[in-house]
Amino acid sequence: MKKKKEKNIASDVAIKALKPEEKPYKVFDRNGLYLEVTPAGSKLWRLKYYYLGKEKRISLGHYPIVGLADAKTKCIEARKLLDKDIDPSTAKQENRREILRNAANTFHAVALEWHENQEGRWSEKHTANIKHRLETDIFPFIGTMPISSIDAPDVLDMLRKIEKRGALDLAGRTRQICGQVFRYGIQTAKCKEDVTVHLRGALKKRKTKHFAAIDAKELPELLEALERNDARLYGRTRRAIKLSMLTFLRPGEIRQARWSEIEWDDKRWVIPAERMKMRRPHIVPLSRQALKILEEQREEVKHINTDLVFPSQIRPKEPMSDGTVRVALQKLGFKDRMTAHGFRALARTTIREKLDYAPDVIEAQLAHKAAGPLGEAYDRSTFIKQRAVMMQEWADYLDTVAATGKVIPVQFGKIGKK
Repeated sequence: MKKKKEKNIASDVAIKALKPEEKPYKVFDRNGLYLEVTPAGSKLWRLKYYYLGKEKRISLGHYPIVGLADAKTKCIEARKLLDKDIDPSTAKQENRREILRNAANTFHAVALEWHENQEGRWSEKHTANIKHRLETDIFPFIGTMPISSIDAPDVLDMLRKIEKRGALDLAGRTRQICGQVFRYGIQTAKCKEDVTVHLRGALKKRKTKHFAAIDAKELPELLEALERNDARLYGRTRRAIKLSMLTFLRPGEIRQARWSEIEWDDKRWVIPAERMKMRRPHIVPLSRQALKILEEQREEVKHINTDLVFPSQIRPKEPMSDGTVRVALQKLGFKDRMTAHGFRALARTTIREKLDYAPDVIEAQLAHKAAGPLGEAYDRSTFIKQRAVMMQEWADYLDTVAATGKVIPVQFGKIGKK
């Protein structure tokens, strides 16, 4: 290659005046910077330097995309790296690898990988819900960004859009989803930080609204209304209400109950993990009264080919509507006073105050995570003997209240007591 006399490239005008020749040639500037002109007319910036005693070269880009000023700046940056004993060529290669990693590790790609790894642990419904949330509220805004480049304001801007729709609870859940994806990214070396931790307290919060629940003193009124049935409720609706009261399960757990979950000989109901809020299997000891209700219900639906305990009156292949018990309670005169979920609060308070059971036993039957160091150690059989006695005493207590019309403390056996 022909080498022209080394000189300073004074201006872009001088560079434009350089014409191609039969063979490539170089026009040198200072500090090892030079311009290589090819026979085709291309002009390529290069830097010649020495690293560990060896002559090396690095490309700085094509002219005029990289102008004279930019080329000089890149030359200075490379010389600064050399002053730190860093090879500019190695640094450039690493930077390219980082760019390629970022291009592959977008939030979208990492989130889908995380989601796929969770599918075996989640219910089918929950899996679909998370996928929908990712595709609807997250990917359109930060999906194409490299996960390692996303910062807290990027996520907050996305969450603010959800807040503006009035979906405050959804904004909080979306932040939690993003946090799980970031933590997975950390575990798989795709990012270094969960930026959502910086957003705690940044989102608006909806004022907590508890499910309406009557006081223990109103129990006689509810039991009497249920017995009179002036609202002419269907038999299965009344049985669903009574079973809710006796077992104090969540409404969804009642209406989606399966006959295959009832263990008649052992007098218990075993709900699989996928139908429980905490994703842990749960045992419900069944009192004599609860078993009688289930027997009555089995007799009513025995002609229907379904495993559902409480099938819909209109569509027998589907479970009872999630609003059935709530509407029935309204018809019984308890609008804004009692909800299907309220039976849990009613049982917790009344069993604690009237039957004198320890909170841990009650919370275990409510399928709540226990407070303190035992929290995650709890399994479905925790306090199972005490709970079996408690559930029978609770059913007997309700019978006593219904018969006497009075709410008084009742002393039963001591096995479940403090």
